[in-house]
Amino acid sequence: MTVNTLFPTDYQLHLFHEGNFFQSHQLFGAHIFRNSNHVFTRFCVWAPNAHQIRLVGDFNNWNGEGYELERVNNEGVWILILNQDLTGSIYKYEIFSQTGETLLKSDPFAFYSEIRPMTASVVYSLDNYKWQDSHWMNQRGKKNFLSEPAIIYEVHLGSWKKKAKEDFLTYKELATELIPYVIEHGFTHIELLPLVEHPLDASWGYQGTGYFSVTSRYGNTDDFRYFVDQCHQNGIGVILDWVPGHFCKDAHGLYRFDGTHIYSYTHERDRENPVWGTANFDLGKGEVQSFLISNARFWMDAFHIDGFRMDAVANIIYWPNISNEKCENPYGINFLKKLNQEIHEYDPHFLMIGEDSTDFPQVTTPVHYGGLGFDYKWNMGWMNDMLEYMETPPFARQQVHSKVTFSLLYAFSENFMLPFSHDEVVHGKKSLLDKMPGEYWEKFAQLRLLLGYMFAHPGKKLLFMGFELGQFAEWKDKEQLDWHLMDYEMHRYLNDYVKYLTKLYKRSKALYEIDHLQDGFQWIDVNNSHQSIFSFIRRGKKEEEHLIIICNFTGVSYPIYKIGVPQLGEYREIFTSDQTEYGGNGVVNKKTIVALDEPFHGQAYSIDIKIPAYGFQIIRPVKKRKERKGNGKEKVRSHAISRRERK
Repeated sequence: MTVNTLFPTDYQLHLFHEGNFFQSHQLFGAHIFRNSNHVFTRFCVWAPNAHQIRLVGDFNNWNGEGYELERVNNEGVWILILNQDLTGSIYKYEIFSQTGETLLKSDPFAFYSEIRPMTASVVYSLDNYKWQDSHWMNQRGKKNFLSEPAIIYEVHLGSWKKKAKEDFLTYKELATELIPYVIEHGFTHIELLPLVEHPLDASWGYQGTGYFSVTSRYGNTDDFRYFVDQCHQNGIGVILDWVPGHFCKDAHGLYRFDGTHIYSYTHERDRENPVWGTANFDLGKGEVQSFLISNARFWMDAFHIDGFRMDAVANIIYWPNISNEKCENPYGINFLKKLNQEIHEYDPHFLMIGEDSTDFPQVTTPVHYGGLGFDYKWNMGWMNDMLEYMETPPFARQQVHSKVTFSLLYAFSENFMLPFSHDEVVHGKKSLLDKMPGEYWEKFAQLRLLLGYMFAHPGKKLLFMGFELGQFAEWKDKEQLDWHLMDYEMHRYLNDYVKYLTKLYKRSKALYEIDHLQDGFQWIDVNNSHQSIFSFIRRGKKEEEHLIIICNFTGVSYPIYKIGVPQLGEYREIFTSDQTEYGGNGVVNKKTIVALDEPFHGQAYSIDIKIPAYGFQIIRPVKKRKERKGNGKEKVRSHAISRRERK
């Protein structure tokens, strides 16, 4: 290996500027190269409008004389190769602009950064971690996420639990405590608020400066790899919130990187996000496309992440500061298509989930069919409608009946995910439990009902941490969850309810197997606005795999209530939110329910059942025991005989 071989090739540079270099992190940033005689550290950065760039750090007492980078092409790629091992060194780029400014910038491609409030980059090697999750990675490619159960636990690592009032748990400590908790509660995935390096804790990671640096707040890069590795070894997927639309404007970051807006749009109207105080990426620029798509690939390869939930997709699809709310941004739309197409070509099983609050069509349609190419879209309409419905006093819910029914008019137009995320329990919006009207017991009963309805409604599920504790206070990002609530009976009941609900969901194919298809759902009674009672059927791939769901959104119970059912025979109530062990009143259908040969609700038959106040119920046809012949016993016996005969 010679110094000359460490320079970028013309082909790499061409791809980068064109917007098609999706491993650009292997060129840019700080990299260590070794051979038998030498160790080199190479620094490479893109700054097309810089007059001069010098490398400064703890290795040269922050004096850049003699550490000037060389410009290697006319499009602004600069490089410096040092004949020494700088692993662990901290550094920045000292950039002299065309107008005479001197800027100290962190490395956009740095693999690690100093702990805030310090802002320098750290030379870090990614070669030392040995993954142990090969079984998970192999199995991931054999599963169809559409037909699998998915219950995602959204987590802000800094406030899930703390060692002391101000001390965060480390990635390794979180692996020890968070993973068993997630398993115990039946979640299939953890979704983490953004972990890119960011200067302000209160931004929760949504205003990033180091897109290739996992935040050092909770440990180093290999510590986070250990966390993901342990998740995978325990059967838990890891989804990361990812923000390719806008970035932080702090002085050491991407904003005006070389004195000009090379990462963001040139025009202020297109660039500025006054609400968030951020700048929008210029998604039409080739170098920015290479940067962002490489970043996605980086998290996939270096950290074995299973999927992204992409933040603020609406801010990419539409220009944010134009009075016409429907003014589409062609650069953003084309970027999303290119990103999703490239990611799925690289790994068809990687999940791309869009947080899109608009009615833009074909968000989850593949790109080759004219869509944006996401795998899932957050169903923000369902979330807003259901929370508005639940916050309406029960006696007035008949007036907003369509808030429940409307989502089923479009539920199968996209592949949807149902979210109750952090955004719904912060900034004065109140916790899920406290959103429920009424007295103490009514709040718990209605939250159990809402969660039950959510799990029975078509779509994968996402819930923000703390809902399972029944927090009365909204999320406080500077404090840990209210773990002391587990000392109180009703909160323990709710916690047990969540554990059983997730277990029931995962073992009931009718609740997830084809919930992206119309065939998986059928209303029984959608029009009972007077009593605010809804009933419907959920089906799996097999016709016999179906469940009857009843939701009573008022505080009135009914000793006899008639429901239409699709087949004759016996039924059994397999779950109700009113069981006493979950804090309910014990209005339960204990006995076998016999269907009557009486058509009702458009169904051929009907049943009479008890319905509790604020009740969520699941009723299933009783499966008759198979005849002795063919139940497997004869087969086992014949095998035993044949073994004896062979002796």
